[in-house]
Amino acid sequence: MGRAELKSGESTDRGALAKMVMTLFDHWKLSTEEQVVLLGLASANRAALARYRKGEPIGTSRDQYERVGHLLAIHKNLRLLFPKNRDLAYRWISTRNRAFDNLTPVEVIREWGFAGLLMVRAYLDRARGI
Repeated sequence: MGRAELKSGESTDRGALAKMVMTLFDHWKLSTEEQVVLLGLASANRAALARYRKGEPIGTSRDQYERVGHLLAIHKNLRLLFPKNRDLAYRWISTRNRAFDNLTPVEVIREWGFAGLLMVRAYLDRARGI
């Protein structure tokens, strides 16, 4: 496979990831501000969300790529923890939680940034026993 083909394939994969994470945000019923926070974007960069919805590749920064991976892992954990209650799996991210000092997981991520994202994922990983 040539370098141009590899780049094209990576771009396609990142475009699919962008669409997946935007669909996830719809399921989670997150505000535009919350979506920007979870992706680690500047609040003025809301236009990126519209581009991602169209399948434009997710940012090339390692931070953003890893954020998407952690968000999808959080979603997977929630679906496995609540297999018969999709509504709970989708609203969990915006529900106050004693484990996070009565903050919502979104608020934890807003307050702590990437470390908060890792905290939320680690909490769910532990809940699943992994």
